[in-house]
Amino acid sequence: MAEYKVLEIKQSVFADNDKEADKVRAELKEKGIFLLNLMSSPGSGKTTTLTRTIEALKDELRIGVMEADIDSDVDAKTISELGVKAIQLHTGGMCHLDADMTRQGLRGLEADDVDLAILENVGNLVCPAEFDTGAVKNAMILSVPEGHDKPLKYPLMFSICDVVLINKIDVLPYFDFDMEKCREYIAMRNPNAKVIPICARTGEGIEAWTKWLKDEVTKWKK
Repeated sequence: MAEYKVLEIKQSVFADNDKEADKVRAELKEKGIFLLNLMSSPGSGKTTTLTRTIEALKDELRIGVMEADIDSDVDAKTISELGVKAIQLHTGGMCHLDADMTRQGLRGLEADDVDLAILENVGNLVCPAEFDTGAVKNAMILSVPEGHDKPLKYPLMFSICDVVLINKIDVLPYFDFDMEKCREYIAMRNPNAKVIPICARTGEGIEAWTKWLKDEVTKWKK
């Protein structure tokens, strides 16, 4: 019988990426840059939430945004019109960003004069959760139309996030979405995750979210 080797590629890839992510965080700490990794499904309101966030904080923090997508530059154009630094990252068909891609993005953003760098990750709830980008904090958006059971279906995403924004609360009366059940399911995956209900369209809850973010930036830069 022929001999052959079995290589655990996935484990090796993740281990190498984790080391790179730690290096990215160390570089960010040295430069006083706070990196937020923002994740969600397509259509959850990620760019609208980001727009509200920038509008609330751009007079207090120097903000730069990296928009990651498989293709197109629609989001980067939208964000650049808000008067902050913005670049588009094309992943070449990949459904996530890893630490080295993030480092390349930070270089392209020329982030040395930025207080808050935001990475709008590729839109899905699987791949982005598997790769540490080197971000200081992870945030995700769950929209009401997606359902309150998503923490049960995508456990890793909810387990790695420091804050979960529940968006589109203005349509709660029209969907079978149980807010208390959702909170319970999130706590099952991650008891330390902060849950903030918001409506990016109307601005409801944005103040609570941006206060949390600004406080985290301040703590990081000390």
